[in-house]
Formats: sequence, C-alpha cells, structure tokens
Amino acid sequence: MDQYIGKMLDNRYEILERIGVGGMAVVYKARCHRLNRLVAIKILKPELASDAEFRRRFQAESQAVAMLSHVNIVGVYDVCQSDGLNYIVMELIDGMTLKQYMQKRGTPLKWQEALHFISQVLRALDHAHSRGIIHRDIKPHNILVLRDGSIKVADFGIARLTSSQATLTQEAIGSVHYISPEQAKGSHIDGRSDLYSVGVMLYEMLTGRLPFEGETPVLIAIQHINSIPIQPRELNPDIPVGLEAITMKAMAPNPNQRYASAQDMLDAVTEFQKNPDAVPSDTIRIDNIEEPTRVIPVPGAREPEQQQQVSDDTGALYDEDDEYYDEEGERTERIKLFGGRVKLPPIAVAVAAILIFVVGIVIFLFNFIRGAIFAPAKEYTVPNLLGYTLEELEKDPSILGDFTIEVGETVFNEEYEKDQICEQTPEADEKVKDGKSTITVTISGGTEELKMIDVTGWELERALKKLEEDMKLKVVTEEEYSSTTEEGYIISYTPKKDTELEEGDEVTLVVSKGKENQKVAVGNYVDLSLEQVKAQLELQGLKANVKEYHSDTYAAGKVMWQSIEKGTMVDPGTTIDLQVSLGPEATQPPVTNPPVVTTDAPVKKTITVDLSDYSGTIDLKVTLGSTTVFDGKWNADEKGDFSREVTQSPGTTKRVTIEINGERVESYDLEF
Repeated sequence: MDQYIGKMLDNRYEILERIGVGGMAVVYKARCHRLNRLVAIKILKPELASDAEFRRRFQAESQAVAMLSHVNIVGVYDVCQSDGLNYIVMELIDGMTLKQYMQKRGTPLKWQEALHFISQVLRALDHAHSRGIIHRDIKPHNILVLRDGSIKVADFGIARLTSSQATLTQEAIGSVHYISPEQAKGSHIDGRSDLYSVGVMLYEMLTGRLPFEGETPVLIAIQHINSIPIQPRELNPDIPVGLEAITMKAMAPNPNQRYASAQDMLDAVTEFQKNPDAVPSDTIRIDNIEEPTRVIPVPGAREPEQQQQVSDDTGALYDEDDEYYDEEGERTERIKLFGGRVKLPPIAVAVAAILIFVVGIVIFLFNFIRGAIFAPAKEYTVPNLLGYTLEELEKDPSILGDFTIEVGETVFNEEYEKDQICEQTPEADEKVKDGKSTITVTISGGTEELKMIDVTGWELERALKKLEEDMKLKVVTEEEYSSTTEEGYIISYTPKKDTELEEGDEVTLVVSKGKENQKVAVGNYVDLSLEQVKAQLELQGLKANVKEYHSDTYAAGKVMWQSIEKGTMVDPGTTIDLQVSLGPEATQPPVTNPPVVTTDAPVKKTITVDLSDYSGTIDLKVTLGSTTVFDGKWNADEKGDFSREVTQSPGTTKRVTIEINGERVESYDLEF
C-alpha cells in the first residue's frame, strides 16, 4: 500500500490513488475538499526534496509556470509544502499521453492527425516562450490527449530543475530520444530547442519510428549531435514533400537553421495545410555536421519500418527473445549492428562483439575527448561576466574564451540593469582545469516593479494569496451574478492589468455568485379549482396560503381571490395568499308550526369599513353582490370610518367586498 494514499495534505487535499511515476516525482489523484473537485498532485521524491537548493528552484520555477494560462497547457493551481512534502497541485486530465495514443492507434499516424496535435503543441509553446519559459523536455510522454482530441502540454519548466544534475542514464532515456543537439552538448539553449523536440515528435508520428536509436542514452545523444536521420519520405512515401521539409527544418542541428519561433513554425504548418501539394522553397539540407554518419541497413537486417519500437523503460533496441534457432536447429545469437541485425554462427559471435565494442570506444574517444586525454592538465581562469549582456557575449566571443555559458534564472536586481548578468558560477578569477567548463549565469530583470496582474478566471483564494500575501496589496471584493463564470471565481478587477502600484494600494475584485435565480410570472388562478392551482404553483416553485369562505358566487373548491396579480414577476419560493369558496352557507329548515307571518317590507343593514389603520385620502370600493355601494376617494383623516346603509328583500344573502387602493382587504356574506 502506497504510504500517501488516504493522507490529507494541508487539511485540504485527500490522496486517492497513484496515477503515475516519473524521474523526479510521483503523481496522485486527489480530491480538494475545499472546492469539492478532483485534482492531480505531483509529490517530489524524498531524495530531491531533501536538497535545499533544489527545493528553492522547485518553488521558483513552479510558481512561474503557475502564471501560464492557455487552453493547451495543464493548469497549475498551487505549489505547496506540507509535513515535509513538496508538491504541485495541477489540473486533473481525463485522457492518455500522446505516446500511449500512438501505441494504441499504431504508427505512423495520418499526416492530418499528426498536424492536428503538433499545431496545438506549437500554440502552447508560443504562449510559454513569450513569457520566457522554455519547456526543455518536449516528448510524447509529456503531451496529454483528451477525449475530444485536444491536447495539453504538461511539466513546463520542470526539466530545468534537474538540468544541472542530469546525465544520460537509463532514467533519462525517455527524453534523450527527443533532445536537441545543443542540450546534448550542454550548450546554451532557447525556445528553438523545444522546436527541435517538436520536429522529432512529428518525425515519429509520420514514420512510425524515432530518428535515432541506440543501445544506451549516450549513443543516442551522439547521433543527435553527429548524425543525419533518414529522410521521412524514405520510410513513408505517403508523407507530402512540404511536410517533410517542415519536419527536417525543425530538426536542423544548427538552431539558426530552424524556425525562429513556435509561431513561425505554426505559420508554416498552417500554410502547408492550405496547400499540401505545394513544394516549399526553403527546404533545409543538413550539411554542417562534421563527418556525418548515416544509418545504413545491413544485408539480412530488418527494414526500418519493421524494427521494434524503442522501449520507454530501457531505450535499447531489442526483441522479447534474445536468441533463436536456425532451420538446422543450431543456436544462433542476434547481433545488433547500426540498427540492423544479422545471423552469425556461434564461433563468430565473440569476435564480432569484441570488434563492435572496440570500434564504439574509438568513436567515443574521437568525438568527445579528441586527444585531450593525452594532453597535460592546464588551468584556466574564469572570466568576469558580470555586467555583460548575452548579446554582447555573442558579438565578442573572446570574452568567454574557452568557456561556454548556461543561462539560469532571471531575478530582480537593483545593482545591475535589465538583461545584464548579475551572478555567475563559478565566480570570476577562479581556476579550473577543464578549458571547456560551463559558467552558469543569472540574468538581471532590473528593479522590481509592482504592477497589477491579470487575475480573471482565478479562484478567489488563489487571487487573495497572490495579491495580499505576495504583492502586499489591499483587496476589496464585490459579488455579482454571472452566467459564464463559476461561483467563487474572479469576473473582473480594477485597476487594469500592468497598472503601476505600491504596497498597500487597494484593488477591487468582482467575484461570481454563480447564475442568478430565474424569476417566474404569477398566473391567473381565480375561478380555478384549488387542486389545479396547487399543481400549477408547484411547477412554478411557488407556495400557497389558503383561507376558506362561504360564497354564493363561487362553487365550493374554487379560488375567489389571489393576493398577487396576474403577470407579476416573483422569485421562486414566493407565497401567494388564496381565498377559496366553501360554497353557500347551509340554511335552517323552514318552521311550519306555528306559521310564520311574512312581510314584503325591505330589510335595512349597515356596511361599515374600519379605516383606523389608514390616513389621508385612499381609493375605496365597496360592492354588495353585483351592486357598487361606493367607488371613489375617501379621506380617512376627515371622514373617519366608512359607513353606508343598504336594503334588500328579507331572506336575501349578499356578498360584501371591500377594496382599498386596488387591493381586496375583506370579503364576507351579509344576510337580510
């Protein structure tokens, strides 16, 4: 059982299950109990988390990546430390890696599908590169394919964390197949290194194989530096000429021969898609390599398209079986030679193996040591690069001398101007014995300026942490309903983006309350049965308060009056008062003994309206059955209560209705 499953981090994230393992971290599926959503959590391995410098770079790099916001980049929600653990909280993706997708579909892919994926990768890289972030480890394993066919690029900036410690070991095999020549040599890199890796991915999708394969990561890296891959159309003639040209230009060993930016390559892909039959005029020929080595099939070896896919775990080119038997039953071993295989008799196996080993050693020594092993050790003095810009160093190579540089992070610095080198390792005037040593430099970002950032779409908690804790600003929140922004997330903000601020300045965040409840219209319920009205009110989300009265006008069970007029817009849950008829009041049976003396003389009654709760002039209407007793203005202060005498035939019952200011306030039966 994994030690972290079931563990609660920061009293918020519950670890549910392990979903992946990488060279530097383990990835888990987790639930955020604060927002009730599923997330992915990448926990640093203990051996890395114990390194203080690595933790510092991990925090800085991850927080920078968290600022990326693009539909094709896996979102980073938070970077945390809890109980001695260092972890990143990310968007949980329901899908598979592009590597898994290719293995499932079988390669080569159709070129239209390959460009569908590559175009999205390029958009993601363009977004990241424009913000100074290089991926450094573009490969199908870091490209996630969603169910709708869209992709998201993962692990932006993470490769940089291990670049200083990385070696071409078995652990790095997943990356070495896609590494740029300048990365393999430890030289300065920029966004064009990512484009080289994109070119390798495109090559793999179009041909069904990788451009370079080998027994060890070192041998594969050597090929990236010194070898020319087989042209894609030699492996798959169905690839259009223009697309082959795009692929090989992206994979040019010299960065200056590649596309200048991700947007430039995306433009080339877009133009090709408009006219796939066009032949490009800027086809790249790879001719700047010293003694290029081309992979040549050996007679009897399998064709390239028949070679087994390189294993992600070992990087070696092998079959599941390391031996087989020929037709005569004699055991014959398979010997790997320049990517092919031949059958050799057992007597020659040992000699061939030794010969290949010796040749490999000679090539390795020639390419990497070049006789230096025989030269006496020599000390070199580290130059002082502080105050120089990278552009100045490129224009005057004599400043670096025998050294190369690796560009590290960019930091705010008050001593050095923007783009100047403000730190270097090793320091100036130090003595080193390797004349090809690398100097790692830190670039000044100039004096830190406090500017408003774009927090649209951020969760409120994340925005408060950034603005209040990190930027020391005062935050005021307002709430609004929104049909497009989820509850608890930022709709808008003031002041606008890039406005210069000072610590303590006030900013306003408009936070979504979610969708507003829809109002409903009151219907006409009078003269409907109570059962009908209740059913209608239930559908509308309204409530009823029922009072019953006798009536000669309305049948029993019929609604006589409603408190809210037809057509009025009200909120769901509103209560409407209803008056419902009980029917005519029951009469006493006639008395037959002694006989009743009847008279036709009319009976007089007085209708009185209590107006003690009213003041000033009111609209008063009093009706007796269908007869209007009074309908007009009445000054309650001057005249007091309303009173009228009415007459009817004996034995008559009439309904008295009283309305004040257009609202029925009383209704009762009057007997004569």
